[in-house]
Amino acid sequence: MAATSAAKFESRQLGPTSSGGLMKAIVQDSYGEPEAVLSLQDVAKPAVNDGEVLVRVHAASVHVGDWMLVTGLPYIARPAYGMPRPKSRVPGTDVAGTVEAVGKDVTELRPGDDVIGWCAGAFAEYACATQDHFVRKPANLTFEQAAAVGVSASTALQLLRDQGKVQPGHKVLINGASGGLGTFAVQIAKAFGAEVTGVCSTRNVDMVRSIGADRVIDYIQEDFTQGKQRYDFILDNVANHSLSDTRRALAPNGKLQSNNGTSGGRWVGTLGTVIKTAATSMFERQQLIAAEPRR
Repeated sequence: MAATSAAKFESRQLGPTSSGGLMKAIVQDSYGEPEAVLSLQDVAKPAVNDGEVLVRVHAASVHVGDWMLVTGLPYIARPAYGMPRPKSRVPGTDVAGTVEAVGKDVTELRPGDDVIGWCAGAFAEYACATQDHFVRKPANLTFEQAAAVGVSASTALQLLRDQGKVQPGHKVLINGASGGLGTFAVQIAKAFGAEVTGVCSTRNVDMVRSIGADRVIDYIQEDFTQGKQRYDFILDNVANHSLSDTRRALAPNGKLQSNNGTSGGRWVGTLGTVIKTAATSMFERQQLIAAEPRR
């Protein structure tokens, strides 16, 4: 998965909110490169319905799912994104901000609470979703830091805890350890008591080691699929090796989780990998799992 970066999106940078219930937002009416299809416009401020929370956005992050929705890739996914144009004019998912208003029956949050969460339309001055989409922001995190947590961190947690069943003492390898999901995965695997190996480029070796990796492999210098080490769980965020080569690095009963959502071409993306992985798993003790990034 591509790196997750927090992008500050504060009202004072955009100018004052327009009158008449309008707000500033990044708008997308077609698919394509971000520079060509995204623009800053006035749009209607979200209405707060029962059970919903309106958040004034202080920061929103950009991750691979946002890129896929903006570009409309792979093409096979466009019926889900929206045809012939995006279902939602305002992109963005991960958000951090302050509760502006709450609807009827909202009991967990109140106006003035600083929150993090996810919703549709995060690239705007205000965003709205049901209360279960938000939690209070830890006081020791800035809004920018908090906005980068959402999809990448929750996906990493689900893949390691629920799919990988990572336990203390397991040998875990994270391919793409310096990316948005990978950096969270290294830290979560360590918190579970695993022995963690991170794979990244030369420039990121020190960073990956600093967040807890027991061993760091510079893929420019070494191919982890050709080494002697066998892993109980491999989280592959890059898919830069064949399935057979990556399996070679698995323990006999190990699990391989493929989580690359951008490879495979403009038409079908990773669908081919999903099918091949599922078919191979039917005949192997090793568990091979393919997943698309959560969006």
